[in-house]
Amino acid sequence: MKFGIIKERKIPVDRRVVFTPEELARLQKEHPDTIIKVESSDIRVFTDEQYTNLGIEVTDDISDCDVLFGVKEVPIDALIPNKKYFFFSHTIKKQVYNRKLLQAILEKKIDLYDHETIVDDKNRRLIGFGRYAGIVGAYNGFRAFGLKFELFSIPKAETLSGKDSLIEKLRRQTLPPIKIVLTGHGKVGMGAKEILDGMKIKEVSIENFLTKIYSEPVYTQLDTLDYNQRRDRKSVGIQDFYNNPTEYISNFERFTKVSDIFMAGHFYGNDAPVILTREMLQATDCKIKVVADISCDVDGPIACTTKASTIADPFFGYLPSENKEVPYSHPAAIVVMSVDNLPCELPKDASEGFGEMFMQYVIPAFFNNDKDGILQRAKMTENGKLTERFAYLQEYVEGK
Repeated sequence: MKFGIIKERKIPVDRRVVFTPEELARLQKEHPDTIIKVESSDIRVFTDEQYTNLGIEVTDDISDCDVLFGVKEVPIDALIPNKKYFFFSHTIKKQVYNRKLLQAILEKKIDLYDHETIVDDKNRRLIGFGRYAGIVGAYNGFRAFGLKFELFSIPKAETLSGKDSLIEKLRRQTLPPIKIVLTGHGKVGMGAKEILDGMKIKEVSIENFLTKIYSEPVYTQLDTLDYNQRRDRKSVGIQDFYNNPTEYISNFERFTKVSDIFMAGHFYGNDAPVILTREMLQATDCKIKVVADISCDVDGPIACTTKASTIADPFFGYLPSENKEVPYSHPAAIVVMSVDNLPCELPKDASEGFGEMFMQYVIPAFFNNDKDGILQRAKMTENGKLTERFAYLQEYVEGK
């Protein structure tokens, strides 16, 4: 078995990597018959020397490797035919901008394993950068609040060394008695919660959040049925929501009336209701001043997320009355943070965490005949065709 770590070629630059030097050294030790090569890179958060110092081969040519590991989409002209690739393809939701990529993967008879499709037998994702998106997204939400109201100015997350440094910066700031509503209990939501708890912000119940006045900052964390309800008002359970999302509508409006910051860390599935609507944002009693849309589904469940912002320019203003973008300094503007590659701001932390998960959940499958079906479930394409699990993408591939 020959494993190759590819150089990230997508623009803007992504400094993350699937395996740190330490994780590759561990892989080599545990599976000494495995050949590992790292493609030379001048942008990776870990230098070529850090790999070679631990006995890992660094080279400009990894075309003889069987399995190639990357983070972001591989440019079409860099794809090597007849290989197994692991990377985030951003195609499983039929993203139009990557249709040609999936077409090329099929044409080149590449076996594609998307990191998002690596799930257990209950369809729960096993690896991802979600935790770090939540950590950076929450930090950015407070940074936006400080800038909007000229209360404080803290540096970009990418200039700091890691999560502890982010928390240290935030704890030095003085916040008014604001209310923060956080959606999601997955990796993203729990990553954001790490920041809130690290700042020692008090967590309160939903009922108290909605009804009580506090003299200190507080937050509440919502699960799916806390902000969605059946149209017929019946209480059926979460599985019914997953099975019948069109039977539900958002009742998030009660939170817009009391919240100052909304941190969106939920997972948004197809046909699920819009969570924060234009009408909610236009209401005279809407109090929200900052939306940190960590999940960042453009034109999706958060009406003010009209675009993905960037690490270089993370904030923009949204004017509810006219449904348009304005400078965030506009007196009537809500500040929106919708960066779609937040973990890139903590490339070292994110790579370390990702590699640990990959070693725990994925690498064993290569050496135990995939006894838990990890690779089988994750494989999207094989021998120029979509696998049965991903046959729903056929019309997307065909451009229909």
